[in-house]
Amino acid sequence: MKKLENLRWACKWVSHLGCVKGCLDYLGLDVSDAWLFGATAHAFAINVHKVICPSGPTAWNTEMLAQLGKNVGYETDVVFGMKSADDFAEKQEQAWEYVKRAIDEGIPCYGWELDIPEYYVIYGYDDTGYYISGPGCDEGKGPVPWGNLGTSEIGVVEVRSLRLKEAADDKKTLIDALSYALEYARNPEPWTDPRSSGGLKAYDAWIESVERGRAAEFGLAFNAVVWSECRKNAVAFLQEAKDRMNRTDVKPLFEKAIGYYLIVSQKLKIVSELYPFSQKLDIKPVQVDSRARQATEALKMAKESEASGLEELEMLVQQMT
Repeated sequence: MKKLENLRWACKWVSHLGCVKGCLDYLGLDVSDAWLFGATAHAFAINVHKVICPSGPTAWNTEMLAQLGKNVGYETDVVFGMKSADDFAEKQEQAWEYVKRAIDEGIPCYGWELDIPEYYVIYGYDDTGYYISGPGCDEGKGPVPWGNLGTSEIGVVEVRSLRLKEAADDKKTLIDALSYALEYARNPEPWTDPRSSGGLKAYDAWIESVERGRAAEFGLAFNAVVWSECRKNAVAFLQEAKDRMNRTDVKPLFEKAIGYYLIVSQKLKIVSELYPFSQKLDIKPVQVDSRARQATEALKMAKESEASGLEELEMLVQQMT
């Protein structure tokens, strides 16, 4: 067996960034959760399925994490394939050989659905498969047979290696992240599929699904904790960015944006407390009751505050450029 000692994921509801953070920690790059979430624009993203199933937080085009991650100080390479494609078996083998080479060189890797449909750090391998760390197996699990990769109903092969690079300056990192966040909010369709909604439209879909009793109980609770984690880090990112910029001309804009996103974070936390997440939750739709009404009221207030926050972000970008 070949393994990278002390490589494990960092426990996050957003497992993709939990894996990135684990790889960065292993490589010795000290980046706060807030800076990682914010600089990659994930702190400002939201994607929900029309019935609020648990696929929403992962079933969207997250390639911006790779693009904006370069500003943070890392870059990733990927092997990607689909079970439905003719070259599926080749992609499985290519991913296997790719990961083995990377680990032999001391380069951390992570991949999709090596256990449940989430991201997992790959910290080692043996003759039969991968050794992983992630949701449900913080301290490690394996071997996962390499031929299992991509064979689920989802049918995706995705493994990435992560290397360090020179980070961008704080101003570029901030402007790029907020520009992505604003573009995503205005025009989320390139990042979503027809069954999902992103940006402010995601709140409308979420509210309607709960009001009409279509939201899956498990998915509602999971979406709440994921997007609450994101908005909590949006607040912390904006605070960290304000401190790093240290500019009196944009300080009021930062403070207004922080105030609005703090409200968003608080309202989504209320939803997560109304529907606490548990692996034992059912996939049946939630009841339209007083709890649902409290949740929809919180979501409506979150949407309103986020809309105002986006206006402040746009003015902040204009002032910074």
